[in-house]
Amino acid sequence: MNQRVKASPATPALRQGKNGDGAERHEAIHRSISDAIIEHRLKPGARLREDALAEVFGVSRTGIRKILQRLALEQLVTLTPRRGASVTRPTAEEAKDVFDARQMVECGLMPEIARRITSNDIAKLRDMAQREREALQSGEQSSAIRLSADFHSYLAGISGNRTLADFVERLCSRSSLILAVYGNTGHLGCESHDHQDLINYLAEGKGERAQAFMSRHLKAIEASLSIVEEENEAPDLFDIFAS
Repeated sequence: MNQRVKASPATPALRQGKNGDGAERHEAIHRSISDAIIEHRLKPGARLREDALAEVFGVSRTGIRKILQRLALEQLVTLTPRRGASVTRPTAEEAKDVFDARQMVECGLMPEIARRITSNDIAKLRDMAQREREALQSGEQSSAIRLSADFHSYLAGISGNRTLADFVERLCSRSSLILAVYGNTGHLGCESHDHQDLINYLAEGKGERAQAFMSRHLKAIEASLSIVEEENEAPDLFDIFAS
């Protein structure tokens, strides 16, 4: 039996003031759609019709097209000639490529992060890790996936290398989609205390230990994936985004 999908809390604001397609508005719509993909309210293979999205959000099709093109660059959406946009369906090979890239980049950043991390960063990361654990314990898998991605993105930002931090953020978005589709309910493929243990190594300035730990952490997440193909479906965009 189909269940009604709960709309994003930000949706009502997105539908106010329909006479403009400003940058701030586009940013909010982009975030709303990407959240729906990562949180699995929009499933892989689901078609994203421009006309329906334009009506849902009260903006022009041209504006929606630009947002979909941006999501395609982030590899959350696939654009196909004559078929239009659909939520990207990650394959086993793509999942492996994403986690291989994370191994190379995130692990490589650990020694620099250990040198640069501050007490404020440590407090922020501990709070993020705690909220992730609480979300898992409450059965809020989608929230836990989002919090885990935010944790890794914030961590990369501490390195001071904006280019690599932006790359990690994109990899984390793709990983979140992979986890939402192929992960196991109740955990994210790692022990709930993994992030806290990683923070401890960084707080102690043990960059090499943090690097080795991050490698094991990412391998455990990848090993937990259960890749099973699903049928494409046509989602009710009003049901997902409208209040």
